[in-house]
Amino acid sequence: MAFKDGDFLEIDYSAYDASSKELIATTMEKVARDSNTYNKDAQYGPTLVVLGSNGIIKGLDRELRSMTINESRKFTFKPEDAFGERQEDLVRVMPLSEFKQREINPVPGMPVDIDNVRAIVKSVNSGRVVVDANHPYAGREIIYDVKIVKNPTTTNDKIDALGRTYGVRPSSVSEKGKGVELIYDPKVKKNADYFIGKANLIASVFSFMKSIDDVEVKEMYEREKIENQQKKTDKQEERK
Repeated sequence: MAFKDGDFLEIDYSAYDASSKELIATTMEKVARDSNTYNKDAQYGPTLVVLGSNGIIKGLDRELRSMTINESRKFTFKPEDAFGERQEDLVRVMPLSEFKQREINPVPGMPVDIDNVRAIVKSVNSGRVVVDANHPYAGREIIYDVKIVKNPTTTNDKIDALGRTYGVRPSSVSEKGKGVELIYDPKVKKNADYFIGKANLIASVFSFMKSIDDVEVKEMYEREKIENQQKKTDKQEERK
């Protein structure tokens, strides 16, 4: 079975810089712990990719199509199939005064937004700031250890996978003609992250699931949970 554009895949992977063998990213907690890169705030576990959506590097998108469920493979991708070649025109020298005007105190390694482009401060010297908008691993060969864990195909499974991706997994999903109804019961914490995640989930449903024409969301609340959450918020404000 060959996978194609639009297919949903849940994968486990670890990515390494081929030259230094440095771990770049992983979905597996054990790998992170063994490499001393474990982050207690990170969420480990299979991640969702939608083939053809430019959500992963070009080489991995290509190779996943010929794999099967539960298959593990190792790939080494050249820069053109990974994070691209380095482009010298993406390295800029800017006057320190421009940062001061924005009330930014640049230091090496700091991420900054320059004309809506993400860049990294490389150096600060003699009133000049060097920023680099290349991907940190541009120009490098990248190794991927990857396993396909699941291929969600039903509407419910796809929405469930998207919900987990954005941290807003619905309590239940029901198909209604060409639409879906998502229910979030009182157990789902409805904070600012929830509302952002819900908006991203709905946008992704329309982007990746062309058979869905409308999404109805029902949210359920309980007085006790809302009051307890408000008390917790008030206490946090008092500590400030």
